[in-house]
Amino acid sequence: MTLTITPRPEWLTFDCYGTLIQWDEGLKAVVADILRDKGDHSVDVDRLIEVYDRHEHRLEQMPPHRSFRELSTSGLHLALEELALASAPEDSLRLAAAIPRMPPFPEVIETLARLKAMGFKLCIVSNTDDDIIAGNVAQLGGHIDRVITAQQAGAYKPDPRLFDYAHEQLGVTRDQVVHICASPTLDHTAARDMHFRCVWVDRGTGRQLLPDYQPDATVNTLDQVVPLFKSLGW
Repeated sequence: MTLTITPRPEWLTFDCYGTLIQWDEGLKAVVADILRDKGDHSVDVDRLIEVYDRHEHRLEQMPPHRSFRELSTSGLHLALEELALASAPEDSLRLAAAIPRMPPFPEVIETLARLKAMGFKLCIVSNTDDDIIAGNVAQLGGHIDRVITAQQAGAYKPDPRLFDYAHEQLGVTRDQVVHICASPTLDHTAARDMHFRCVWVDRGTGRQLLPDYQPDATVNTLDQVVPLFKSLGW
């Protein structure tokens, strides 16, 4: 599917963390604090995040459905255990408290305002809990019309049930939305399997495309979506 031969969408859906909100930067900061407090310099920040991500994503796909707060707690505990570091309850509390405070990327609020002015409705579809994401949404200038979470749908990306739930709540079909995201592993997998349009925000983090999927368009920052859509007559 290519954007040039498809109709203008009524809704734009967005991944939140890494696309609108500075997830990598925020996660590195809180993990660095956790490691510093443990006084163990044998494990670096990137290694702990890598192991944490692996455990968290695995837990997300295991029944029964559990809250993101619970999964992040378990994922961090398992990661610390795997790396032979002591795990304490305050570690997960610190992580959960840090996520809602993570700020948007510098261009995000203005870009959301411009997209609203162009007549698009804006929805976040995110692998999180309602109470966690509320703090992030509050920083987005009031431009977001709907927020759909894994907690509401009872499923985590790339499970199609989350996007099916979102589309049902928005009253649209898959071909009436364009999804904008930064995560090949989660969002691109769903776009590939469900055949909805997808724009990748490749912020130069080193994340690699899936071997069997190409997004409909690629930009480096969110503000580049505006001229892209204008070039399509949207």
